[in-house]
Amino acid sequence: MDARIAAFLEYLGRDRAFSDNTISAYRNDLNQLAKYLANPPEQSDLAPVRDIGGLSDDHLRAYSEHLGQQGYASSTVARKMAALKSFTNYLHRQGETAEVLGRDIIVPRVKKAKPRSISTGDVEKLIEAPSTSGPVRPEQQRDHAMLELLYASGLRVSELVSLDVEHIDIEGQTIALDGRRGERRTVPLAERCIPALTAWMSESRGIIANRDETALFVNHRGNRLTRQGFWLILKSHAQRAGIASITPHTLRHSFAAHSIEQGMDLNELQQRLGHVSNVTTQVYQRMHNELYGVAEDDEEDAGLNAVMREMVAVERESAGVDR
Repeated sequence: MDARIAAFLEYLGRDRAFSDNTISAYRNDLNQLAKYLANPPEQSDLAPVRDIGGLSDDHLRAYSEHLGQQGYASSTVARKMAALKSFTNYLHRQGETAEVLGRDIIVPRVKKAKPRSISTGDVEKLIEAPSTSGPVRPEQQRDHAMLELLYASGLRVSELVSLDVEHIDIEGQTIALDGRRGERRTVPLAERCIPALTAWMSESRGIIANRDETALFVNHRGNRLTRQGFWLILKSHAQRAGIASITPHTLRHSFAAHSIEQGMDLNELQQRLGHVSNVTTQVYQRMHNELYGVAEDDEEDAGLNAVMREMVAVERESAGVDR
């Protein structure tokens, strides 16, 4: 079983260009499945499964019921079952099973939340929070620069922590970004980011970054900052700013919502955000229209509602500290 899971995860990265974070989520969910199959509860009356040949619909149905009994949120159960179904589809395509196992298992329906933004006032309080925490230290300049850049450029957190120093062109006011599927795009570097970025790059980064480290943003050990490390930093500053509810995506959503309010063209916003489909970008236009009571074309509603149903904010927190 472990070998099949490993091959499936390799396929996701090689052929489907899934991100490392998505593959990690699949790995955790499928390892949990394998552990259950190797030692199913006695009351299930199911034989342990060591290889694919012993796997059946009954095993997968029992596992689905087991997840529901563990107190998981419906969204978590839905994600774990989606990973399972993707895996069994892969096994069938590889000729490992005669049919797609688990195809008829009903996955809990999950109501998808709209992207959540915060007000411009709260954005400013959050961005200034690092400057209000005592004497200026390198970490404060780093945090200020990260928050400015994340909001003013609408970056994904994964894009932020993947940046190298060479990706920032202060003079040309551009940022080179490597997308989730390996494509590179260039977005404008907002004027408001430049003072904070310049201070971090010229004054503080060299103090804590390891000599050979290429990352723009580093942790206290001098290595590239991780998504989990940034999440801990963000929560700390949000608490200081008095912002109760925040996620790693909040500043990106706020950038998009505020850009729509200020009249940015949807095509330009799509390019800035790196969306493959402009229908995804239109979600923010819909939020704006609902807020201000603007009527929409019925023809667009179906596509927009479909995207709203597909948008899932899966926040994964790390227990480790990487600040």
